[in-house]
Amino acid sequence: MANNQLLAVLASRALIAVSGPDWRHFLQGLLTQDVETLAPGELRFAALLTPQGRLLYDMFVAGREDGCWLEVEAAKLPAIVQRLSLYRLRAKVEIAADETPVAALFGGEAAPEGWFRDPRLPALGWRGYGAAAPADAQAASEADYEAHRLALGVPGPADWGSEKTYPIEAGFDLMDGIDFKKGCFVGQETTSRMKRRGQIKTRMLPIAFDGPAPAPGAEILAGSLRAGEVLSGQDGRAMALVRLDRALGAELTVEGRPVRVETPDWMASAISESA
Repeated sequence: MANNQLLAVLASRALIAVSGPDWRHFLQGLLTQDVETLAPGELRFAALLTPQGRLLYDMFVAGREDGCWLEVEAAKLPAIVQRLSLYRLRAKVEIAADETPVAALFGGEAAPEGWFRDPRLPALGWRGYGAAAPADAQAASEADYEAHRLALGVPGPADWGSEKTYPIEAGFDLMDGIDFKKGCFVGQETTSRMKRRGQIKTRMLPIAFDGPAPAPGAEILAGSLRAGEVLSGQDGRAMALVRLDRALGAELTVEGRPVRVETPDWMASAISESA
């Protein structure tokens, strides 16, 4: 049977190697994800927040025998290394950029050796860090992968920016990006309070429309009422931050064009509880 998997090198992503005797304790007090129980060969999704609980950086944490890799935005790697170094104090931990390439394998079900299943959503596929790709995987571009992610309604760094968005608004709670049982982390108080209240007023959801994507920041209207704003997108589809009480089931427009919210299956139950 032919392999339908597509392989894309993700030049927009890069790795930070974290090691040393205190690496688990160090990251445990910073990230939204539990790393104390992270096993070698396991991948978890996480974030580093501001003390006020807003998203600074997303990352994947990949368990290794002698520490972990943090997969981050390549453009922000120096800033992340600097931020982590500020928190290091006397901890016995080493933090350094790693040139191992990052790749995504998607569109198929086979489990490739040495690859990590994307913990956010199984349909997103696999993450690879210098791992050999299946010989019959077909070459794809990073834009192809981004289109795949957008089709699934999964937001990305271009949608949440920096110090603007709460992780629950960006769906980190639904993509296994927050461990609410792990104890303290930077921004934990605000994040836990939003979770306890239960009813989330705004969420990132995909919108569909005809033609090119509206400009990021374009206002979504339900009649004359503001119902949200457009984030990143491509022809026919974009992510948006919407007010659930105004956007769901309403006739929406952006710059005079009709748009509609499409709730992905993986978000449906959470959206129905919050609406």
